[in-house]
Amino acid sequence: MAETAASRMGNVSRKTNETSVSVSVNLDGSGNAKISTGIGFFDHMLDQLSRHSLIDMEIETKGDLHVDDHHTVEDTGIAIGQAIAKALGDRRGITRYASIDLAMDETMTKAAVDLSGRPFLVWNVAFSAPKIGSFDTELVREFFQALAQNAGITLHVMNHYGANNHHIAETCFKAVARALRMATEIDPRQAGRVPSTKGTLA
Repeated sequence: MAETAASRMGNVSRKTNETSVSVSVNLDGSGNAKISTGIGFFDHMLDQLSRHSLIDMEIETKGDLHVDDHHTVEDTGIAIGQAIAKALGDRRGITRYASIDLAMDETMTKAAVDLSGRPFLVWNVAFSAPKIGSFDTELVREFFQALAQNAGITLHVMNHYGANNHHIAETCFKAVARALRMATEIDPRQAGRVPSTKGTLA
């Protein structure tokens, strides 16, 4: 059991001239989060990602916020994706696929994932304003692009409807979290096999 837990954890440190990012994840956690990126709204969204996926996350990012939030958000997504990929290892025994329609007040968003090892993002989400507070709404897509690319996830996100931009963004994070929770779970019927007829998800 200890070996399984160890194989389901990932740590990444990433440093560039623009950001310094440290991420630890535990796929078999309980959704405990310790997050500091310097961007309040982004911290709130990452807390939702951790809480609703039940993936424990420790994230510390120091970025060039005097320029804008872009590098901090993108590089955090890269590091989280890399940490999840490490935690998944060869993806043996996982459920692999999951999808959910998630409601929040007037908003409904769908997320579907395939932990295939093949990164791809389909993004069908529109915001009616360029900012939520001081946060650029276009950065929501940038985060999920970085996450999918570096975790090796095929990710489809579609906002069916919604009026409040905060709710639209939050349902994206919560829906992806819930889909990740289901897809990363160990399927006892797989009996430790890689869930692919190819025999690999690398």
